[in-house]
Amino acid sequence: VSGGHTHLVDVKDYGKYEIIGCTRDDAAGEAFDKVARAIGLGYPGGPKIDKLAEQGKATINFPKTHFENLDFSFSGIKTAVINLHHKQPDINKADLCASFEKNVTETLLHNVEKAIKKTGLKRIVLAGGVSANSYIRNAFKELEKDGIKVYMPDLKLCTDNAAMIASAGYYNFIAEKRDTLDLNAIP
Repeated sequence: VSGGHTHLVDVKDYGKYEIIGCTRDDAAGEAFDKVARAIGLGYPGGPKIDKLAEQGKATINFPKTHFENLDFSFSGIKTAVINLHHKQPDINKADLCASFEKNVTETLLHNVEKAIKKTGLKRIVLAGGVSANSYIRNAFKELEKDGIKVYMPDLKLCTDNAAMIASAGYYNFIAEKRDTLDLNAIP
């Protein structure tokens, strides 16, 4: 879960994986940033929403987007939060953030639980910048009550994509995978 994408990936081995669910529009982190900016919290939005949400109550119901498959969409929740804030500029921002955060978390968990049932996997990794969110981390820890082992990187590694790139590069190097200098970046 990050600003660039929200994916469910079945990792078979280093360099061997299958994307089983992906972002259709706004990724979770992108939604956090856009909501934070729209309600006056600034950028980066994730940490600011996380901190303010701790003071609020998740009392506002927002729509959730679910698909038959395991894809994600966060543009609807983002738009609903922004529209509500524009209609009610004096709304309690802490409650707004807590409600937004809860909705995003429930959407993530919904798809993860579907993926667990579909694949039979018993181990998951929560990673990416959004995985630093305290509410999301705590909610994912609850999966362990159902026998699912949840792995999360230390917070200091959640916001630095360079660590992930270095790790991927290392495993490609030891597998003797090489690219030429004319390799182009494909986001």
